Amino acid sequence: MTKLTARALFAARLVQARELRGLSQRALGDLMGLGKDKGSSRINRYEHQVTAVGFDNLQKLAEILEVPVAYLLAETPAMANAILALSRMPEDKRPEVVKRLLTAQPAKSG
Repeated sequence: MTKLTARALFAARLVQARELRGLSQRALGDLMGLGKDKGSSRINRYEHQVTAVGFDNLQKLAEILEVPVAYLLAETPAMANAILALSRMPEDKRPEVVKRLLTAQPAKSG
């Protein structure tokens, strides 16, 4: 299986997060303050891996989409889902969950 580039991972997560929020490319671009036409074009270029996102816009996208930045860069769907689940958990519960995850024995393949 081919390992996806960071840009491809970001593009896939951006599409997923945008669709989960029910936003069009145009609406997301507008919420970023880029205007409807310019914003639509910019989001389209991110999603089609034509343009790389800068750190400031990465942060802005995460805030608008209500996901952690790490979600937009997660290497696998399972990791993205875990990051999203952990971010939505009450802060006082997170340390125990993280501790359990870090001390869990890996599943044996066979």
